[in-house]
Amino acid sequence: MRPLLCATLLLPLVPCAQVPGFLAPDKRVVFLGDSNTAAGTYVALVEARLRLALGGSVPQILNLGLPSETCSGLSEPDHPFPRPDVHERLDRVLAMCRPDAVVACYGMNDGIYHPLDEARFARYRQGLRRLVERVGEEGIPLVLLTPPAFDPLPLRDRDRLVPRTGGNFSFITVYEGYASVMQTYADWVGTLEDGVDQVIDVHDPQRDHLAAMRRSEPGYAMSGDGVHFDRRGHRIVAEEILKGWGVSVEGEIPEELERLCIERNKLLHAAWLTHVGHRRPSMRRGMPLGAAHARAVRLERRMRALVGAGREGD
Repeated sequence: MRPLLCATLLLPLVPCAQVPGFLAPDKRVVFLGDSNTAAGTYVALVEARLRLALGGSVPQILNLGLPSETCSGLSEPDHPFPRPDVHERLDRVLAMCRPDAVVACYGMNDGIYHPLDEARFARYRQGLRRLVERVGEEGIPLVLLTPPAFDPLPLRDRDRLVPRTGGNFSFITVYEGYASVMQTYADWVGTLEDGVDQVIDVHDPQRDHLAAMRRSEPGYAMSGDGVHFDRRGHRIVAEEILKGWGVSVEGEIPEELERLCIERNKLLHAAWLTHVGHRRPSMRRGMPLGAAHARAVRLERRMRALVGAGREGD
């Protein structure tokens, strides 16, 4: 594992902390992943928390997550279209976005909702190693997130879990033991060192949160389908990333700041996906990049004013 380059910055909420050098204000951090990344909530929460910690001195955060995507190139037979493979667009992302760091989260779709199978698992390992190597060729720091936790409870209540002998497995009819498949994938990601600057575990914190909550509330869930988590699940992911970067997660994010970060994230997400290109059908086209950035600048001013006003009131 290469050491993260660090820069000592003035962090009003994190005294004497060191954060990675790619969080400097002249840097750009690109997030890659599937639908949970594309949803943008954890990415926006990371940005909001950085704004509180770093004031106006924040890097540009770009969300390039794409729904249905894998790093393995696999698709289940019943999927309505071939799942997009990040490697089809990775070269364009690196060339056009010119990131100073990449954060990537893959795995949930790569098991294609089937029982654990060595050939599928090997494709996932090969695909993730290929991503590591390609980003490394550009000398760009890479932060890998483990796959998030799959939660079978919401699907069990809707009769959408099937046993190993159940036949057709897909995101609609999921193997009943898929949580253990994701545990295996996450455990393997946690062993990666060569070419990876940092691995952040988001799987076990989500899993442990569910277990803790269900001790007093057996029906507790933070996902309607076991895959796509709500704000509580996104908050866990965001906080694990921030803790890994040495940024405080204490206190609540002001509602208006979170709303503005989400708005900016969605705006630039759609624009950059369209600009870079991809093969997933039925995606909304974003506005031209220049127009999106002009609108993002206006949102930026509002966020800076909001954070500045909050500091003056302390």
